This record gives sequence, structure tokens and C-alpha cells, in this order.
Amino acid sequence: MPPPLSGGAGRFWAGTARPAAKTQGAWVAVKMPLGARTIKKVMDNLLGWFAFLTLSPLLWGLALAIRWDSAGPVFFRQERVGQNGRLFTAVKFRSMVDKAHTMGLGLNVATDDARITRVGRFLRNTSLDELPQLFNIIQGDMSLVGPRPTLPDQVAAYDACQRRRLEVKPGLTGWAQVNGRNSIPWEERIILDVWYVDHWSLTLDAQILWKTIRVWARREGLYGPTGVNFGFGPAAAPTPAASPNPLGEGA
Repeated sequence: MPPPLSGGAGRFWAGTARPAAKTQGAWVAVKMPLGARTIKKVMDNLLGWFAFLTLSPLLWGLALAIRWDSAGPVFFRQERVGQNGRLFTAVKFRSMVDKAHTMGLGLNVATDDARITRVGRFLRNTSLDELPQLFNIIQGDMSLVGPRPTLPDQVAAYDACQRRRLEVKPGLTGWAQVNGRNSIPWEERIILDVWYVDHWSLTLDAQILWKTIRVWARREGLYGPTGVNFGFGPAAAPTPAASPNPLGEGA
């Protein structure tokens, strides 16, 4: 497995990308070997249900804590783009005050953001706010491993190569998550995502899951280097007018 982004993005891209199938303007999913695809689907379902049942007491406890801590719904729901551009509703625990997108930095988020609730800060620092996406995995909208789901507005700005990250199901964790996460610009994350699309295997998925434990334990890449998460655009910290990063819930 080559190191992530070893050199310029152009060199990395040229060395790994391959043409994507396209039929009448629609992007077609990668044709993984049928046996491997079946195993991945079964593992997503089995491990999704196992994690959900095992973590149910924790999920209930976090839901009650969110209810007690601040007014508003327990869950944050948002339309995201899945495999082949199919829209679905991603679910996660609410970590900010209700209707946070109408205040402060809007759709962006910072480490010292006043909109983050007390329980929400704990959820974000531990990434436990992502746990409800186990529902999305069980429903088949997401996989345990894959590019993080993103917003329709961001997808509309993709070029042809960037759009290839939609060839596989979005994941709870992914290659970009274990190689920088929010500490690197979106453009670099997408390059890593496309590398994953081109090199997918069950072994790679297992390696990513193992690396995720280390990243989670060290709390790596929670925010951008300036303390504010990158938007999709120039590699710089976003401003309220920048391309939206969905309340820090990015890819």
C-alpha cells in the first residue's frame, strides 16, 4: 500500500486513476468482484447490527444526555449524496444548538464554536456523534468503510475525477479519515477517496478499520490546522461565505 499523498497531487492522481465508466451522463459504480461485493455487503449488515445491539445502552445514554443538556431534537438529519449520486438522509447525534446553521459561522464550525453544546463537545471530541450512522449502514445507504457522505452542493462543484468518489457507498470511516481527516483540505481528501475506489479490497477495508481505532484513540484530525474546518474550495480555512462544510460533519 503506497503512502498517502507522497508528492504532488497531480503525480499521485496520474499514477492511480483509471477512466470511470459513464453511460448517458450517469456515473456507473465500480465493478468489484461479485464475491467480494457480497462479502462486503454481508459484513456491513452483520457488523452494523452487532455494533448497534452492543452499543444500544450507550446510544440510549447519549440520547438522554442530549435531551437533558439542550432544547432541540436528539438527532441531526441532513440530506447527503450516496453511491451513484443517490440522495439519502444521514443521521447523527445533534452536537450543536438547534438551528445552528442560522447562527455564527453558518455551516462551518470551529473548535471554540459557542454553538456547540456541553454534551456536543464531548460527542465531537470522541466522534461518538457519528454512531447513529449505524442506522444508515443497516439500511444499506452506507458502508462501514468508504468515502464520507457529502452535500449535494459540494457534489455539484466536483469535476469528473472528483465525482468518482461516488462510485462506492459512503462510509462511517474511510481512507481519507485515517490519513488526515479534517486536518487536510477537501481536495486532498477527495484524492485519497478516489485512490480507495481504485484500490478497494476486503484487506484494505480491514486495515482502515484497524487504523480508525488508532485515529479515534488519539483524536486526530478533528478540526483544520487553524481550528476551523476546511470548506470545499481553496486550501484555506473557511469563512462564513466559503463553500459549505456541513457543520463540521465533512467527509
